[in-house]
Amino acid sequence: MKPIKAIRGMNDLLPEDAAIWQYLEKTIRELVESYGYTEIRTPALERTALFQRSIGEATDIVEKEMYSFNDRNDESLTLRPEGTAGVVRAGIENGLLYNQQQRLWYLVDLFRYEKPQKGRYRQFHQFGIEAFGLQGPDIDVEIILLTARLWKKLGLQDKLELHINSLGSNQARSEYRIALVEYFTENKAALDEDSVRRLETNPLRILDSKNPAVADLIQAAPKFSSYLDTDSEEHFKALCAMLDSAGINYKINQRLVRGLDYYNRTVFEWMTDSLGAQGTVCGGGRYDGLVEQLGGQATPGVGFGMGIERVVLMLKDLQHQQTVNKYPDVYLMSMGEAAGNQVLSLAEDIREQLPQLRLLTHCGGGNFKKQMKRADKSNARFALILGDDELTAGKISVKPLREQTEQQTIALSEIANWLQQQFNL
Repeated sequence: MKPIKAIRGMNDLLPEDAAIWQYLEKTIRELVESYGYTEIRTPALERTALFQRSIGEATDIVEKEMYSFNDRNDESLTLRPEGTAGVVRAGIENGLLYNQQQRLWYLVDLFRYEKPQKGRYRQFHQFGIEAFGLQGPDIDVEIILLTARLWKKLGLQDKLELHINSLGSNQARSEYRIALVEYFTENKAALDEDSVRRLETNPLRILDSKNPAVADLIQAAPKFSSYLDTDSEEHFKALCAMLDSAGINYKINQRLVRGLDYYNRTVFEWMTDSLGAQGTVCGGGRYDGLVEQLGGQATPGVGFGMGIERVVLMLKDLQHQQTVNKYPDVYLMSMGEAAGNQVLSLAEDIREQLPQLRLLTHCGGGNFKKQMKRADKSNARFALILGDDELTAGKISVKPLREQTEQQTIALSEIANWLQQQFNL
């Protein structure tokens, strides 16, 4: 019978890679907790209308990339293609937003039907932050500083560059849109097929094109700064001043528009040149009208999404897995019937006393040579060998597997203390 394979673009996370994912997730959790953010978890499946209303029906995501289907009640449902809309829906539905301040974070899997490529898959994972009820630029800066601190913790601070821009108010965007349509219509013959389609639906997205054939045309397009409203301009100036004060380097990129319709004022992206064409690792900004757009009371919001797969690729490029201990500390084995009956109980006693110790117990039987081969293959530092004679004497043998030192025998009553000293637990 022919084996069933995984769906294209939906990848397995194998044990050899899991340690670096766990390291990244642990670092993220510790960081957001240190900033006072709290976790929220939303369903992977939402009503399709949620994303049509929030992302915008004229976006690539809604038009071409969503996994949508009708259920048995003939209701259209969609696997979430991004994280913000679901958090806003949950906040409205559960009364978390109106006249309140919330700083929320999440780690979720997302789904988009697009061509799989390096760091971009059809099922992918995202770390996100959403902050509500805070109007000023200080919260925008805080979440940028949070991401900058994450890069520092991961050793990636020299691999990423911060790009920022302001999209202004809805009125300013409307005026700028008219100017863009006029400009690109005059140069329609030079546009690629995708840009011609966007000209009719979402002309700002033309600025986000990665096609080098239209790069010069985009560079010469009207700049948004000429249409920025006064309040948004003051907001952006204050944001830049705070970033300067915090010592954060950035580039003002007037072609930065982000891919979703709901952004206004601050937008930002952390970019790298180490992942080829897929240079954006983290992106976000303000979306002050989204809560009202989805049926809630007017509430300012700001957030970002960070691609976990792309960060993992960068960590691997740094050979960061060398700093992630994915092997057991000790390998516990037994020889003899009496010792075999006691070895699992001994393992539980050690785990009770040393919960941070990574202890792997041999299972499946086998002679001494076979068990030692398994112990060495595990990459553990020590093998603990419990035999019938040692059990009778109340002792256990300790054999170093990675060090040129002699095997020794230690009292069973002292083995936990000895291990604690060896591993500084």
